This record gives sequence, C-alpha cells and structure tokens, in this order.
Amino acid sequence: MSEKQSKFKGALEVFAKSIVQPLMYLSVAGILLIVGIVLTNSTVTAALPFLQSGPFQLIGKIIYDSLMFLINNLSIIFCVGIAGAMAKKNKGHAALIALMAYFLFLEANNITLSLNGQLVDAGESMLGLTGTGQSTVMGIQVLDTGVFGGIILGCITGALFNRFSNKQFPIALSMFSGVRFPFLIMILISWVLGWGFCYIWPPVQGAISALAGLIQSSGNIGLFFYGLLNKLLVPTGLHHLIYTPFQFSDVGGTLVLGETVVAGAYPIRVAEMAMEGMPFSDSTYFNSYTFNNLWPYIGIGLAFITTVYKQNRKKTEAVMIPLIVTAILSCITEPMDFLFVFAAPVLFVIHSILSGVFLVLLKVLSIPAGTSGGIINILVSNLVLGVDKTNWPMMFVLGIANAVIYFFLFRFLIKKFNLHTPGREEESSEEAALEGAPVAAAVAAPAASGSSDQAILDLIAGLGGKGNIEALENCFTRLRVMVKDASLINEDLINHVPNSGINRNGTDIQIIYGMQVAAMRDKVENALETL
Repeated sequence: MSEKQSKFKGALEVFAKSIVQPLMYLSVAGILLIVGIVLTNSTVTAALPFLQSGPFQLIGKIIYDSLMFLINNLSIIFCVGIAGAMAKKNKGHAALIALMAYFLFLEANNITLSLNGQLVDAGESMLGLTGTGQSTVMGIQVLDTGVFGGIILGCITGALFNRFSNKQFPIALSMFSGVRFPFLIMILISWVLGWGFCYIWPPVQGAISALAGLIQSSGNIGLFFYGLLNKLLVPTGLHHLIYTPFQFSDVGGTLVLGETVVAGAYPIRVAEMAMEGMPFSDSTYFNSYTFNNLWPYIGIGLAFITTVYKQNRKKTEAVMIPLIVTAILSCITEPMDFLFVFAAPVLFVIHSILSGVFLVLLKVLSIPAGTSGGIINILVSNLVLGVDKTNWPMMFVLGIANAVIYFFLFRFLIKKFNLHTPGREEESSEEAALEGAPVAAAVAAPAASGSSDQAILDLIAGLGGKGNIEALENCFTRLRVMVKDASLINEDLINHVPNSGINRNGTDIQIIYGMQVAAMRDKVENALETL
C-alpha cells in the first residue's frame, strides 16, 4: 500500500470511529424513548385508561418530546461529537469550538437568507417549513442540510484542532496561541460555509424537487425511485423534498368530491378511508414509503447482532435491541441508519434499492394497508378499516418476508466483504482470528479492571514512557495508542497487563482488552497524570 493510500485509509478509519461515537449514546435514549411511546400512544392509553391521567401523560410527553429533540438535532450532536472524537488531546476544547462554530454557521446562513430575501414564511403553509428546503435548528431558520452540515463542520474542526492547537505566536499575538488559534480559523470557516451553502444547496434541492414531477409520470418505475430516494436521501435531509410534494400537493394526485378537490396522497387517503365499499386509489401508495421504516430494521438489526465479533456481542446487543424495538414501535430509524450509512455505505445503497422494490410490490400485490406510526398504530388502523379495504394480512406477510430477506442478505454481505457494521467497525482480520483464543480473551477482561499499579506503570514503560505517548484512545475493545517512536515499544512490558493481542502499524499501537478497555484507559490516564 502506498503512503497516500495508507494516509487515506487512516483518515477513513478516524472518520468511521468518530462518527460512531456520538451515536453510542442513542441506544440509551432508545430504551427510554420506548417508555415515552407507550405512555403517549393513544391505542395503549385507550386500553389502559389509568395512563390517561395527568402525571402519566406529563411523564410520557417529557420523555418522548425531549428525546425526539435529540434525534431531530443529530446535526449538532455529530458536529460536537466528531470534533471531540477526532481530537488527539484537549477533547473538551475541540468539542466546544465545534459547538460555537456550528452556531456561527447557523447565524451566517440565516442572515444571508434574510438579506437575500430567501427566508420562507412558515405561516403560509399548513406544514410550516416541511418540504420548503428550510428548517429551524435551535430556533434559527436555516437551509435544511440534514446532518451533512454538522458532519462537515465537525470533521473540519477536528482536523484543524489537531494541526493548530499547539500553535504559538509572539507576545503581541499571544491571545491567538494554543486552542484559540483553531477557534479563530473556525470562525472564518463557519461564516464562509454559512454564506456559501445559501448558493450551493438550493440548486441541489431544486434538482431533487424536479425529480418529483418525473417520478409522478413514470408509473411503477417512478414509484420505485420514490421509495429509493426517500431512503437514500435521509442522511442529507433532502428526502423531505421527495415525499412532501406527493403527500400534500396535486403531484400526489387529486380527488374530486362534489365541488371540492382534494389534492395530495395523504388528504386523499384520509377522504377515501371514510368511503365504505370503495377501494383506495393508486395515489395511496405514495403514503406507503413508511413500510420501509419498520420491517427492514428487524432484519438489519438482527444481521448486525449475529455478525459481530464474539467479544463485542453483548455490547452490540445492548445498542441494537433498543433501536430495533424503537423502529418497531414508532418507525423512528435515524439512529440505526447512521450506525452504518457511513461505516458500510454499500449496505445503505442496497437498503435504498430494496426500499424502492418493496414499495412497488405493495402496489403490484394490491396492499394499500396503512404502514406508518409503529406496529400498534398499523395493526389497529388497518383492523378498523377491514381486510377488504386494506388487505392488511398480506402486508404482514410481505413485511415478515422483507425482514427475512434483509437478515440473510445483510448477514451474507457483511461476512463476505468484512463490512464495518456495529461490533465490527474497529476490528481487523488479525483480531477476528483471535476469536478462536477464548483463554486469552477470558484472562483479558478481569485483568483490565484488576491490574496492579505497577503493572500499569510497566505498560506505560512498554509504550516508551510518558514522553513517547502522543495520543491515547479506545474503541469498543482496543486501547489505541499513538507513539512518537515505535522502536521504543517493549511488548514484554506491555504484556505485564494480560491482553488478547497487540497489533502494531507503524506508530499506531493497538492493545486488545475486550469489554474492559474503558476501565483500562482510565487507569493508564490516571497513571500518566502522576508521572
């Protein structure tokens, strides 16, 4: 591998590691979100009337709305989390700079839109800003860039912080020295990006909107691309520009009721629900894209769990199971999407293609059943309308088939191409081979939490001493150390703390400690502070 290829591969590994870290917290949010969904679901509260009381509804609404606020602001979480994860030291400063840079980006974007007369009046539409290409972030109306804006700013902040946070200037300019210098640079970059997106992003949004008309006139082929783009564009936030015209304008069809013309797939479906004995019109399938927000994620989640490296299984299950349950109960899928959209993009592309295929199958098999709101709402709403009108049993058959196909296909692709899905993203082929060494793995776990102070000091000495350690990180199972001089490494001393293996790649030293790696890192950091 050439030097350029090695650097590029290293940069991708840093990015993959950094983008996953902010999402690790969402598994905790997912568990609590399930509670909020149950307490606020009208079907559940109707069956259990005591849940309709004020205290339960207050608790449910606090849980659900506050956690959804996190999910709706993933861009900020990515920005701060990526910068902090990328920083080799002073991570708190890097994260704070990223947060301030993001706020400056939002303000620059809002001010430019305002002065250019481009701000949309949210009061002119019953949907507010939905489908306009703009959104409100932290109370600031800006262009809707999905998570891309946050990811870009987070990566730039992390890279610049590592390069310039040690920069020192003469006394006259000393106020710009150290961590203040990358902040100065990020102020300028944030302003430029906030201004520049006002000219770069609208043409992209316009191109996406133009596709809507083409999709509408292309029959099942158009329906396929409708389903594909509704999933493929999720990371950019541009999927709103696909489904909104179909949902709430005449692009999605019209229905004449006497002197009233109903426009849009969603209002038409609502009107046709009340027409007993009348089937749904074909426009209702533009509502069915939410089929792909439930069933695939059962198969995807189980595929991730069953393909993890053995030492990561319990931790991956703890992350994935709440996200699977959340998708089933509420069709909220972004937390799971972002676990693999960047780490294994080929899977997300395949997911998007299959989303288009299954949307067409719903129409070909004449399954106009409601597919939104989570499994409870789906079941109840379709039961009320009846089998003749919705053909809902076939929807469940197709849904189960969908989950099975996703499970076996994703499992095959992950193992065939060694894709970096959850539980595999930080491992190498060398570590995968260590799955066959249960004794070493069993010894490594207790050693991390019970190692003596002298053993930790020996480990540091084995890494060349405090002065040779440039950066200290950990992933799910490994202690990752960047050293200045690899020739100073002494593996015999490192092995005074039992481990499952040592991988060396130049100055990048990775020591495998299993699930106790976080505790091991704390011990090493505490020891370094005393030296």
